[in-house]
Amino acid sequence: MSGDRRPIGVFDSGMGGLTVLRAMEAALPEESFVYLGDTARLPYGTKSAETVQAYALQATQLLLAAGVKMVVIACNTASAVALEALTEALAPVPVVGVIEPGARAGVAATRNRRIAVIATEGTVKGGAYARAIHALDATIDVVQQPCQVFVALAEEGWTNSDVTAAAAAHYLTPLFAGGDGPDTLVLGCTHFPVLADAIRNAVGCGVRLVDSAATTATAVRSALAASGMAGDGNGKGGARFFATDAPERFARVGAIFLGRGIDAADVTLVDLRP
Repeated sequence: MSGDRRPIGVFDSGMGGLTVLRAMEAALPEESFVYLGDTARLPYGTKSAETVQAYALQATQLLLAAGVKMVVIACNTASAVALEALTEALAPVPVVGVIEPGARAGVAATRNRRIAVIATEGTVKGGAYARAIHALDATIDVVQQPCQVFVALAEEGWTNSDVTAAAAAHYLTPLFAGGDGPDTLVLGCTHFPVLADAIRNAVGCGVRLVDSAATTATAVRSALAASGMAGDGNGKGGARFFATDAPERFARVGAIFLGRGIDAADVTLVDLRP
């Protein structure tokens, strides 16, 4: 019996979700993907929950039209405020967010039962990571820190600049000062993995970093197996890209997050506005 050759749909407000796509391509080489970056309306992290829900519904309608078998919300903000609405609206198409896998990995990693979460302002304000972590273990102490500037630094490709190091020290040093700070740091924004070196330098080698991109790829593999939707490697393979603004910039900046080049000619410009 052949596998399900339909692609997996992935969306984010911009390019950060390409870190999730990168992890899934590595973990699921037999699958093909359709990626949508809503670059005309980024960032989602500073917008209201109602606005993000509306944008997420529009994004997933495009993915469904592309024939996807599953939707991955490769955006922490959208996962925090729109996962429930999308799960209901898209049923029976499975929907996977990035927060629950990241929370589960954080709980598994901590030894002193103290976890720090860095994310966008919207994700922190919504408290989704704290809720997800406490749903798994109510005794864990969770501290959260919005790091909005990290998004801009990542998109500029300033992964190891002096400015990035200064921003990391500003955000993170107060969280990990002293000997009783968190021993685990969840990177609660898909932009942040490309800044991992600067973050590591700021928090020290004794703190475990949890990348929600890698943990989401594992969750997607499990969901595919559970639903009988795993591919067999005989489909088209690779990835198709859509953006709502500036395909050339998407290709240039997206390469930072995807870890390989993207040809601007392969990025289709779309309009999600109703």
